[in-house]
Amino acid sequence: MKVLVTGGAGYIGSTICSALEDNGHTPVILDSLITGKKEFVENRIFYHSDITDKSTLLKIFSDHPDISHTIHCAALIIVPDSVKNPYEYYRENVAKSNELFKILTDLNCCKIVFSSSASIYDTVPGFKVEENSPLNPLSPYAKTKYMMELILNDFCSAYSNFQAISLRYFNPIGADPKLRTGMHIKNPSHVLAKLIETATGKSSVFQVTGTNWPTRDGSGIRDYIHVWDLALSHVKAVENFSKIFSETNNSFQVINIGSGNGVTVKELLQAFENVYEAKINTVETIPRPGDVAGAFASCDKAAKLLNWNTSLSIEDAIKDSLKWNEKYLKLFS
Repeated sequence: MKVLVTGGAGYIGSTICSALEDNGHTPVILDSLITGKKEFVENRIFYHSDITDKSTLLKIFSDHPDISHTIHCAALIIVPDSVKNPYEYYRENVAKSNELFKILTDLNCCKIVFSSSASIYDTVPGFKVEENSPLNPLSPYAKTKYMMELILNDFCSAYSNFQAISLRYFNPIGADPKLRTGMHIKNPSHVLAKLIETATGKSSVFQVTGTNWPTRDGSGIRDYIHVWDLALSHVKAVENFSKIFSETNNSFQVINIGSGNGVTVKELLQAFENVYEAKINTVETIPRPGDVAGAFASCDKAAKLLNWNTSLSIEDAIKDSLKWNEKYLKLFS
C-alpha cells in the first residue's frame, strides 16, 4: 500500500519510511526540510512543502490516489526549546496539524496514525503506565501532543469514516540497523546522543539531569525503545488498521509504544559504558525545564491490537547509534 508520511525526512519519520519499504509498502513523503535531511528522501517519492500547503496536498493525492493512510510525524520535539518558545510549538504542532487533518478529511484520506508521546502521562506509583493512566502534560511540547489527541478524538466523533490511532512513543534511541538514517540534530537533547558526544570528545561531560527523583537510584526513569522497533509498530498499525477498528467500537485508539521495561538514566549510562568499553565523564545536575521523573509502558494493547512486540535491546540501540555516529560525521560534516 501507499502511505503518506509527514515529516518523513526526520529521524523517526525516515526510519518509518525504511520499515514501510522493507515490508513491501511505498511511502510518499511530505516534509518542509526545516529540520529534516534531504539525504533521507533520496530515491523516494518526496514533496518539499509545509503540511498546511493545500495545493501540494492536492497534487500529492492527484499523483497518488491510491494513498490509503497517513502517518503524521511532522512536529517540533525538543522539550527545553518548547519551554523557551511555546508559541512556535503550538503553531507548528497544533495549529498546522489541525489544518492538515481538515485537508485530509476533505480529500477523504481519513485513516491516520499519529506520533504522540508518553510525556503526556502523569507520574504514577511504580512508574508503569497503561493507556488509561492519568495524564498530566507539563511542557509545552507535551501539551501539544495532548491537544492533538483531543483534536483527533473530536475529528473521529464528528466526521464519518475518520479513524485515528495515536501511538504514544516512549523514548526512541538507536538508528536504522542498515544505517540508512539516524539522529541528525546538531544540538540534541536526546540522552544517548549526549552520551555519544561525551564519549567522542565533543562534550567534556555527560550531565545526569536530576538525581532526586523518587526512583531506585534517583535518576529519571525511561522506557528506551530501539527506533527500528518503533518504526515497525507503524507498519503494523497500517497493516492492521481495518482489523483494529472492526473489533472496537471507538474510532479513536491510543496505544503505548515502548519496550515495557523501566530503565534509569544511570542504568543507561552503565549499559553505554559496557558497550563502549570505557568510562564516561559524568556530573549530576538539576533537572532541565520540562523534565519529569518518567514512566515506562504497559505494552499489552500493542501486542493485542497491532500484533507487535519489540525485538531489539538497549545494547543493540547503543551499538547502532555508535555506528551511525561514525557514518553521520562522514556524511554531514
